[in-house]
Amino acid sequence: MRALAWIIGVLALVLGMPARADPAPSAWGVSAMEKVRPQTAPGLGSHVQLFAARNEFVSFQVGLHGGDSGWSGVSARLPVLEGPGRIEGGDLVLYRETLLPITHPSMSYLKAGEWPDGLVPDTDETVGEQRQAFPMDVPAHQSRALWVDVHVPMDAPPGDYHGSVEVVGSGYLARVEVSLTVVDWVMPSTSSLRTNFSVWTPSLCKAFTGQRECSREEQLRLSSAFVKLGLEHRITLTSRFDPQDRPDWATFDTWWGPYVEGTAPLRLPGARMTCVEYSGAFTPEQLADFGAQAGARGWLPRAFNVPGDEPPWFSTFDEVRARATLSRQMAPQLRTMLTISSLQELERQGLSELIDIAAVMINQLYSMPEQPAGAGAGSRYASFLTSRPERELWLYQSCGTHGCGGVSPGPGWPSYMVDRPASRARAMEWISFQVGATGELYYEVAQRLSTAWTDQYVYGGNGDGTLFYPGTVSAIGGSTGVPLPSLRLKHIRLGMQDYEWLKVVGDTGDAAFARAVARELIPTPWEVPNDGERFERARVLLIQRYLTLIGAPVPESVTAYLREHPGPPPPRDVIMPVRQAQ
Repeated sequence: MRALAWIIGVLALVLGMPARADPAPSAWGVSAMEKVRPQTAPGLGSHVQLFAARNEFVSFQVGLHGGDSGWSGVSARLPVLEGPGRIEGGDLVLYRETLLPITHPSMSYLKAGEWPDGLVPDTDETVGEQRQAFPMDVPAHQSRALWVDVHVPMDAPPGDYHGSVEVVGSGYLARVEVSLTVVDWVMPSTSSLRTNFSVWTPSLCKAFTGQRECSREEQLRLSSAFVKLGLEHRITLTSRFDPQDRPDWATFDTWWGPYVEGTAPLRLPGARMTCVEYSGAFTPEQLADFGAQAGARGWLPRAFNVPGDEPPWFSTFDEVRARATLSRQMAPQLRTMLTISSLQELERQGLSELIDIAAVMINQLYSMPEQPAGAGAGSRYASFLTSRPERELWLYQSCGTHGCGGVSPGPGWPSYMVDRPASRARAMEWISFQVGATGELYYEVAQRLSTAWTDQYVYGGNGDGTLFYPGTVSAIGGSTGVPLPSLRLKHIRLGMQDYEWLKVVGDTGDAAFARAVARELIPTPWEVPNDGERFERARVLLIQRYLTLIGAPVPESVTAYLREHPGPPPPRDVIMPVRQAQ
């Protein structure tokens, strides 16, 4: 039926249509770093330029405007990108962007309105069913948008690829041309920056069945589907259960084992979870059993337990000390992680020797903008990280970056809120690279999943703790309910991939250049730019530098992009000699 509707739409164009209103409906190419809202004016660009490594995802948008008449029955397709090879099928996914009504803005100076966030796929990534992304309607005098994901296969030959997104509806046909330059590097499937994003399984049951409790099979199926979609967005989701529902080891091996081992079928071949969190009771028997089981499976380098949360608010320091001490006794190779305001507080409480991974709130990492810089902060983190080889610094954000419904610390921090610029959700990984953090924590991804389509306001922000949408059959069609991504999840994936580019430039011989690019983009954690195009330019600079370092020719499309998007160059004294081609 979808193909028939497409043919009828194109035939209407060929055979002639009634006179149309002016201005007419229109489509244009949009960067992934803009948010197209109903009041966004129609754009003029009919071409998008993309750059990617093999095994990398790149994204863009197609803006749609209803003109004076409105645009009904709109469908779109991107059948193939052709060049030295072909990119097609499940490596190309189109989504219809949905709008979330915001009645309580996340920041006091923002206004209420509608923001794009939920993504309904044409064909979903989880089970491959066609969904109800199309046809769609664009109201008169308003804008909407489509999101397009392109995954470059691992074996795609480097070179230039071309294709076009065709948009048709109610007698109008528009095209947005797509050019993709694939460069000769394979991005790793498993993220170099570790992540632990928690998902509360009762929230999944409630969103998909209407009840906090659902059948064991449905609970496991949903949890597994969320973990899969998380890995395809380069993050690790750790499932949390009610104590009575916690799976035994055989169940865990069946449903989660392939994701921990990297054997699950994914578009990112071999991608695996970067952490395994212990979530049982702090008893000698259970700690010892977990340590033994994780050791037998070879998971201890990725495993840890959390003896407390943000003391003294959600745990006392005495509780943290007792649990961490017990863990050291019963599972000495199992590392400990603690969310805490600062390393100074860790030292003050005498916990430094009991905690291996310090997860520090992003807006406590440095002093606030209006305060003097924290003396010795950098040396304190360096001392912690180098005192033992297993030590790690992780970062996390909370409602503290938008004020928790109270006084905001300022507008320039990273943020996963719906009603913030796209750049805010892409920033954490750049900051992690600058400070030497090796992981990122996020407390929840399904906090308001059951009302995600209509209301995500909690803890003073829209989207705090909710990064997915419930793709129920009633909402998107098909025969199986699946998790759906948000725009913010897509932007987080872009940030995770930016980290890979920063890392590979550093590993290839020019860490100073990578640091300079990151510092120019985000001078301090509270100075994340609103201009999303600056992120794109910084990434292309890293691509150019990597190609130069390995002695590979820089494609003309890369040079042309940087020429058309000028910015301050990194300092000359950080440019290191290139490595000769082998």
